[in-house]
Amino acid sequence: MQTSIGKLRLAVFMAGLAATASAMTWSNIKGYPVPTSESYPFWITTGSDGALWFTEYAGDKIGRITTDGLIAEYPLPTSGSGPYGITAGPDGALWFTEYNGNNIGRITTAGAVSEYPVPTVNSGANLITAGPDGALWFTEYTANKIGRITIAGVFTEYLVPTAGAGPAGIATGPDGALWFTEYSSNKIGRITTAGVVTAEYPVPTPQNSEPLGITAGPDGALWFSEYVGKIGRITTGGVFTEYPIPTAGSQPYGITAGPDGAVWFAEYYSNNIGRITTAGVISEYHLPSVGGGPYGITAGPDGELWFTEYAGNNIARAPACGLGLSASFANGMLTMNFNLGIDMPATWFANLHTSTGGEKQLWSKSISAVVPPASFTLTSTAGFPDVGTVTIGSGLETPAGGGLCYEAVNVDTAQ
Repeated sequence: MQTSIGKLRLAVFMAGLAATASAMTWSNIKGYPVPTSESYPFWITTGSDGALWFTEYAGDKIGRITTDGLIAEYPLPTSGSGPYGITAGPDGALWFTEYNGNNIGRITTAGAVSEYPVPTVNSGANLITAGPDGALWFTEYTANKIGRITIAGVFTEYLVPTAGAGPAGIATGPDGALWFTEYSSNKIGRITTAGVVTAEYPVPTPQNSEPLGITAGPDGALWFSEYVGKIGRITTGGVFTEYPIPTAGSQPYGITAGPDGAVWFAEYYSNNIGRITTAGVISEYHLPSVGGGPYGITAGPDGELWFTEYAGNNIARAPACGLGLSASFANGMLTMNFNLGIDMPATWFANLHTSTGGEKQLWSKSISAVVPPASFTLTSTAGFPDVGTVTIGSGLETPAGGGLCYEAVNVDTAQ
């Protein structure tokens, strides 16, 4: 695939629409209804058995779905437990939190469940991750603690220095420490495996950024979602960058490193799945379901993104591809920028649309897998005509013609 600057010649008959706009996107989504109605599936992770495992907050169950879409559900012993976070453990089992039941749960891939009461009453056990020390680490939202449990069920709890911090998300960092979000105090915290909270870093957005999910990125930094409508990045040295999500009121929750070298996140309120490259280029993919409410998200063993639709009571999957399309016009030249990523061979195409319904195909060609995403620019020759605003649409299809993802951008050619 060409990654250097190329040239693109366009026809002169094209007319316009409106000023430059952010990309509007879609992707082919497959949804699988959870058998228990109104179960409110919450978090999701990949298990050691090659299936996806998820929590059913209102259903009091742990769900399992194969990459073929077959779902099994396992009831929990504690009624009203409110299973919340879930992660693959170092012992091959799945470990999960029970927000209302105040337990840490364990379920084998055969469906056998064990529960371990958290020492602090009403701790608000929230999200959970496997630590680098062979134990499971979890946040206690109400108790303002970070918890640790061994695979033998032995607990240790560590108080977060900032009172009322509301620890929520947690992930293992590339530095061997655990990093966590402080939803209420607007900070990102770091705790060693010895239980020492070495730092709490205030998020640059001064108030109510409400950081929630957090994940280790492909670039050696930690990436986190901000309920206020941003994606944040923090280095292990505590240096922040924040990226506003184009859709207002998006309310991002779950976040994960994708198989394509980018970071993916779920936008609960706007019903989008978002993608951000390590350079900060954001694409959004609107879901076909109405009010599905994507919440948790993870990279599946099949190279696709799997996510929960909390309000829609579905488990869904989407291809991990993106274009990162933007366009600009200056000095008689049209410039298109891409951050193209796809984990499989595909057909890449682009069309140019006019306000009168005219369309011209700019290119259609086969490309190989592009992992990590490649950034490059296509520029027209000088003298592009003043034809008002045109819409450039670019997408990826399977070799058989099935849609993978699509982005469009408007650019004004007025001189």
